[in-house]
Amino acid sequence: MQLQTIKSAGQELRVVDVRAALAGRLDDLPVCIRLLCENHIRSGASLEPFLQGDESFEFAFRPNRLLMHDTTCTPALADVAGLRDALAGAGVDPTVLSPTLPVDVSVDHSVAVDAFGVPDALQRNSANEFARNSERYAFLKWASRTMDGLRVHPPGSGIMHTINLEQLATVLEVVPDGISHPDMLLGTDSHTTMINGIGVMAWGIGGLEAESVMFGQAVSLAVPKTVGVRLTGRMPRHMLATDLALEVTHRLRAFGVTGEFVEFFGPGVSQLGADTRGVVANMAPEFGASTGYFPVDAETIAYLKRTGRKPVQYQHIEAVFRAMGLWFDPDACPRYDRTIELDLSALSPAIAGPRRPQDRCKPAQAAGRVEIAIGRALMPACADATAVPDGTVGIAAITSCTNTSDPNLLVAAGLLAQNARRLGLRPAPWVKTSLAPGSPSARKLLDRAGLTADLSALGFDIVGFGCTTCIGNSGPLPAAIENALADGKAIAAVLSGNRNFPGRVHPKLDLGYLTSPPLVIAYALKGDIAGDILTDPLGIGADGQDVMLEDVWPSPDDIVEALSTGYRSEDVRAAFVTAAQDVTWSGIATPDTPLFPWDPASSYLRCPKFASHPHGTRLGRYDARALMVLGDDLTTDHISPAGWIAPNSAAGQWLIARGGDPDNLNVYAAYRGNWEVMLRGLFTNRSVKNHLAEGLEPSETMLGDGRVLPLHEAANELENSGLSAVIFAGDRYGMGSSRDWAAKGVALLGVKAVIAKSFERIHRTNLIGMGVLPLEIIDGFDPETARIGPADQVLVDLSGDALTPRKATAITLKRDGKPAQKIACRAAVETEQEIALLRVGGVLPKILGMHLR
Repeated sequence: MQLQTIKSAGQELRVVDVRAALAGRLDDLPVCIRLLCENHIRSGASLEPFLQGDESFEFAFRPNRLLMHDTTCTPALADVAGLRDALAGAGVDPTVLSPTLPVDVSVDHSVAVDAFGVPDALQRNSANEFARNSERYAFLKWASRTMDGLRVHPPGSGIMHTINLEQLATVLEVVPDGISHPDMLLGTDSHTTMINGIGVMAWGIGGLEAESVMFGQAVSLAVPKTVGVRLTGRMPRHMLATDLALEVTHRLRAFGVTGEFVEFFGPGVSQLGADTRGVVANMAPEFGASTGYFPVDAETIAYLKRTGRKPVQYQHIEAVFRAMGLWFDPDACPRYDRTIELDLSALSPAIAGPRRPQDRCKPAQAAGRVEIAIGRALMPACADATAVPDGTVGIAAITSCTNTSDPNLLVAAGLLAQNARRLGLRPAPWVKTSLAPGSPSARKLLDRAGLTADLSALGFDIVGFGCTTCIGNSGPLPAAIENALADGKAIAAVLSGNRNFPGRVHPKLDLGYLTSPPLVIAYALKGDIAGDILTDPLGIGADGQDVMLEDVWPSPDDIVEALSTGYRSEDVRAAFVTAAQDVTWSGIATPDTPLFPWDPASSYLRCPKFASHPHGTRLGRYDARALMVLGDDLTTDHISPAGWIAPNSAAGQWLIARGGDPDNLNVYAAYRGNWEVMLRGLFTNRSVKNHLAEGLEPSETMLGDGRVLPLHEAANELENSGLSAVIFAGDRYGMGSSRDWAAKGVALLGVKAVIAKSFERIHRTNLIGMGVLPLEIIDGFDPETARIGPADQVLVDLSGDALTPRKATAITLKRDGKPAQKIACRAAVETEQEIALLRVGGVLPKILGMHLR
């Protein structure tokens, strides 16, 4: 390993000599690839094959830490608890299963917006959260007590990505008497990429891959394709970070960057603050990339200072990163596989929707896009101003780490509220309003800036410090909205989040627009998405005159002044520490035994079926039946929902039969430690369409004999009959959240392969982690229009010995027992490590096998 010594601030630091190791190629390589090289060298592996252009080369990536949240962490830790049981049963010390690197868990995915528009909404929602989830929280505390290196940040600490930005990220790990190195991590949430905004290399992975990583397994990574986004110009003063993020998402999704490493370069990067960069980087999964990386520069250090880091945490960064060739140069032009250019000066106000985050449009186009989505024209507003109009805004939520981690956006929203209140405006009475910042420090900021009362007056009281509406924890809809839905009216959510898939925000809402926090409030004031919010009146002021958006929109100078008044670096750490001392969390009792004492009566926690009885390999030669035939853009929200559980659903009925309260069943995400509930929730999103037969309801399928059964019952029938199952799908299968239950659930259905036109990266790896083979269709075959029937069979022939990365193969579609069509496919398997997982049946059998040798 080639090392160099850097002198900085009176200290000598040893670091990898990246320049020397790359043998004169450093300037040609994107910074993100340089970082992968540094990590690979530090892991003790040779970089020579990469330098020689070996196409089979794989980076060995070892993060220095792992980030998780409560609903991805719970099923992962339940797996670990189940594996510990298996080890103990085999006479092995169960405590050998403890993380070998630091793991931070934030409890941010469980607070719901039950109370809103009242000053004590935060306290009431917090009380409900603990009442619903105390059993699961006790389990997380058990894990933190018995597993070294696992730290849980309790409810109220903030959203994981904001915590990472404000508290955890170091940018440079200074190791006394060791090798100092760039901070790099992996996280079990697709928006882990937000930290790319301050130059920390990170991306999202599924919980299954995280289980492997936490026990010391390096991530094997094929050399990624890189896309350089060259930024030029300067953002117009009235444009906000959200406008840029939505434009980048739109442009890159159209450009096609699925699974690639995106890096921003060019002179425009220097014009963006770290907060803005974080908003853009957060949206990497929405534009389809593995990363959205901004290299380290002076703005990175300024951000660390601004968020209260001590000098020891940033004083060495510039010297070390310059010496290693990792410091940002606005004039540099590395060699990317592809490049695209974006002129910041050409930005305009944007929203995105109504069903996909990449569908950026002008506000004037919002109503028209809704009409296309619902297949009819919106009805004109009636004379009764109190009536809920067609095309109304049902939910207006300032939510998500994406935008609330940027104090500029929060202050802009507060100033708009202040101006609107002064002019006498109020939100439409039917709109459910909420404010859920990513950090508890936001409360102090808004208080000091004198904006809290104005936000409260417009119904935007703080409802929680968590993900809330962004992940579907939007709580019950107002009665007026429920009635409007019953009348067949189109209802839209408007939020400052990152996703708007049908049913994502609320299971009854198929329409949603993403936009900036101040525009969220503006839409709440207007009450509907008709016309053009930029030029139409928001409402009538106290003086009887129309109030326009330009009358309430804050000036850039006003935002700067409010930030100067309200922002204090010391608040960031102080608010975080206060949240960590929550007395309710401290009062939760939990065992401290190495084995978790499972309660057979529990509805939240069950020993995982795939941990206690791991499945063998699913590879080989077999005839299968299609369990489902799905179209394009099937997201992980469609596969494994996170929203509220309906009492009449299969999962709801299972819970009610075991004493669950029909009026308070909690959200699916809270039950990710119970495979029985999650299995019954698969594919229940009402926009899921199974093209296997006509007239099927979501989560239903038809067997070859014509019977229609719920998916989990049909899967049992196939298994009992000795038949294998596969799923067909279209493009971008598995886009969206990283949730591993979308793969775990499919595995529990007995599916051996998913055959799709294309896969999103994290879900592809999750399928492999469960031993399910992802096959990518490469000959234009379209499952949705192919008329695959329930009696048709599919011949798959891929044994473990024959499988290689990206192996071309063909499957055979049989009708009436005879070959009818060959379908050309490619194994969507990138590395030898992934092949090894498929050969043993996935991550859990591999971990168990490592400790039972």
